[in-house]
Parts: sequence; C-alpha cells; structure tokens
Amino acid sequence: MSAIAVQRIETLNACLGTYPHTKALKDGAIASGRLRLSFTEINPVNRAFRLMAREQKFDVSEMAIVSYMQAKAYGKPLMLLPATMMGRFQHGTMLYNSERGTLRPQDLPGRRVGVRAFSQTTGVWLRGILWKDYGLDLGRIKWVTFEDAHLAEFRDPPGVERAAAGKDIAKMLIAGELDAAIFGGVMPADPRLRSVIPDPDTAAQDWYRKHGTVPINHMVVIKEDLSTSHPEIVRELYRMLLAGKMAAGLPKAGAIDFIPFGFDAVKPALDLMSNYAFEMQVIPRRYSVEELFDDTTRALQAS
Repeated sequence: MSAIAVQRIETLNACLGTYPHTKALKDGAIASGRLRLSFTEINPVNRAFRLMAREQKFDVSEMAIVSYMQAKAYGKPLMLLPATMMGRFQHGTMLYNSERGTLRPQDLPGRRVGVRAFSQTTGVWLRGILWKDYGLDLGRIKWVTFEDAHLAEFRDPPGVERAAAGKDIAKMLIAGELDAAIFGGVMPADPRLRSVIPDPDTAAQDWYRKHGTVPINHMVVIKEDLSTSHPEIVRELYRMLLAGKMAAGLPKAGAIDFIPFGFDAVKPALDLMSNYAFEMQVIPRRYSVEELFDDTTRALQAS
C-alpha cells in the first residue's frame, strides 16, 4: 500500500488592519489548503509598523510605504507585496483654524505646520502635492513633528522642530501654536478646522486625472526570507489577499480603486513617492519601483 502524501499547511503570523477587504480573511471565509494566517490585532494598525520595521515582529504585516522605503534603505530583511491595504486622496488632510483667518497654500511659507512624524506617509504625499502642484518651497515652511520615524536610524532633516513632550497636534492647532497641521489618521471633527487646500475633493480629482493613480498609504510586507525560501507560499498569500478584495466587491462599479493590487497597478504611486521621499531627504536615494520588489513579488498582478 503506497503512502499518501499529506501537504503541510504553513502558518504565518499576520498583522493587518480591519477593513472590508480583510474581513473575509480574518473571519476564515477565505481558506487555503496550504496556508493559515494567525492574526494579531493592533489598533490603530500603524502601531504595528514600528514593530515590523525594527524587529520583524510578524511574518506578514501592513506597513506605510515610506516606512518600507526607509526599511529598504537601512537594510531591513523585508519584502513588499503589490497588495494595497489603504489609499486615499490627501488634499483635505492639512487643516487650519478658521477662527484665526483664512489660510491657503500660498500663505504657508514662514508658517508653523505640524505633522505626526516627518516621514509619515500622508505628510510626504501632502508635501509632495504642495511642492509639485502648488509650487511651494517646502524649506520655507517651519515643520513641527511629534514622533520619531518607524525606523530608528532616521533623523529629521535640519531645521525640523520637535514639539515638546506631551503636546497634542490638534490642541496646538486650535490654540494657535501651529498655523496648520497634517492629519494622517482620523480627521478631527471640529467645525473650526478647514482644509488649507480649497475644495480638496475637486483638487484631488484633478490630481487623479493628471497622475492616473491614487496616493497609496499602506501596503503589505513580508519577511524577506519567506519570499526567498517559499515563493509558492508568497503567491498563495497574495491570492488570499486579492480574494479578500474580491469578496468585499471592491472597487464598486464605476468607482476609483483606492486599494490597487498587482505590480503594474501600484507602480505609478510608488514611482511618485520614491521621487518625493528622496527630494525631501526621507530616503537616501531614489529607488526604482522594480527595486522595491524581488522576482517573486514583482511578478504578482491583479489577475
């Protein structure tokens, strides 16, 4: 009687945010005969980025794309999958206190602008928009940060101010200690706070038509040796992530796809961000998009 080969099921420790496109993965509706994901829940998920970047805490993790580019620069053993977890238009993320008068992009030189961290992906996107689309000299703005980068090796560029310990970015904005602030997570609901970029929805649509892409914030990274040693598991992981997006019915018919999958689909946003991050001294050199992946992950497409 011949032996029957039993395929081993690999278990990967994973940390992903809870979104419509990860729900089917987390509740087990998307299954695999080769791979099981054991999820660690961290809320907000951006707290996991530091753990993955500095300690490679998980086998699979969501990560901001600037953090990944910095991890690449500092030789961290991580690899990028062309699987987006979160993207959004950024034009409405810089706010000012309307009780203190109107503030527009051209008014920003000489003003104090807060951002959680200088390397925060939303902040880099927004600064890139101000630089390329509004012609601002970013060096004439007084940037105020509140946290270190997810990568311990990175230091804020000269001239960037660190807020005093315990200071709150929204409270400083309301009090007039900041003239404007960039918000990367939950936007404050205070009706006094308004977008520095007027009519941000229309401005974002114009930007989308110009660039043909959405600003990607978070993607999925894995430990580098997983891609090197088990490319078949990486392909199965990607299949499951993509199946989660399909199960959520995304993108809706006629809607913009804010969570693009596949190398070709994510390339335009990553190319823009590599330029922005290098010019802002967030990464030491510009990376081609191809360099951000390996042979296995570069071959992954949307279908």
